Amino acid sequence: MEEINIIGVDLAKNVFQLHGASAAGTVLFRKKLSRSQFARFMGEHPPCIVAMEACACAHHWAREMTRHGHQVRLIAPHYVKPFVKRQKNDVADAEAIVEAALRPTMRFVEPKTAEQQARAVVFRTREQLLKQRTEAINALRAHLYEFGHVAPVGIGYLPRLAEVIDNPMSNLPELARDICRLALEQIGHVTARINALKATIATMSKEATMPRQLQTMPGVGPIGALAIETFAPPMDQFRRGRDFAAWLGLVPRQHSSGGKQRLGKTSKMGQRDIRRLLITGAMSVIRWALRQGATVNPWLARMLERKPPMVVAVALANKMARGIWAMLTRGEDYRDPVIAGAA
Repeated sequence: MEEINIIGVDLAKNVFQLHGASAAGTVLFRKKLSRSQFARFMGEHPPCIVAMEACACAHHWAREMTRHGHQVRLIAPHYVKPFVKRQKNDVADAEAIVEAALRPTMRFVEPKTAEQQARAVVFRTREQLLKQRTEAINALRAHLYEFGHVAPVGIGYLPRLAEVIDNPMSNLPELARDICRLALEQIGHVTARINALKATIATMSKEATMPRQLQTMPGVGPIGALAIETFAPPMDQFRRGRDFAAWLGLVPRQHSSGGKQRLGKTSKMGQRDIRRLLITGAMSVIRWALRQGATVNPWLARMLERKPPMVVAVALANKMARGIWAMLTRGEDYRDPVIAGAA
């Protein structure tokens, strides 16, 4: 009987579909196991390759499989989809995972540690609270607009809304005034939680070596540095800085054929959180450069003369991504680019 070389697992909350195959891809078994049965089966099985889609619980099971001596391969779901045959079900998915994992050129996801996932929880919770605060502010603006009171968009104009609510001459009915005060209290409560998480992120960024190193680059703050440490794979997986920028989705989408290069809009196919934070950081650098005038980097000055600021921000974020790759692979802090002809 052929030896089981790889097991594809279609993960779920309670029912796990397994597909065992040899090194040549020959099907050796198909099993459907409960959560407890799956943990026991993999603990007793001889070490082999375990392939899974990189979903929510995949990193937990990757750590468990590694503890039992298995070699884990996590695959992004959109790389598995082309290998699904006809019908979409758990059996077909598990088989497709094996087919994808056996491809010699397949790209795999690096399993995250428990500490990385804990930092991701902090980051995601802050993002969720920001959305809740924005929703509450927009709801408050909409309520006051019903009575003819208008304020510009943004949390910076929240005091103006509070003045309208507290002003007895604003002609607000008492019922509406009381409800708007409840909304203000909710916004204040959520803001306090956001500030607490921001302080936690700042503390973590000061304690860790990588975030401290990343923050030496203009445009990278504590939140961006923590996001890179949490969501980015080890930099040695990328051959050059451009590969890291492409992984973030900061390069043009290609539609090339027949030797003709056709480049489109930014691909946006990578890690959205890091990409967004790098573009936001690049915009802060651009705003500073516009205030400084001629003292900025000549490349940035030339770009701002020819392109809109948002386009320049994406280009600068691309350069920042390549610089981050160089900093982390060489273990160096950020160094200002040398300007030709400078004294």
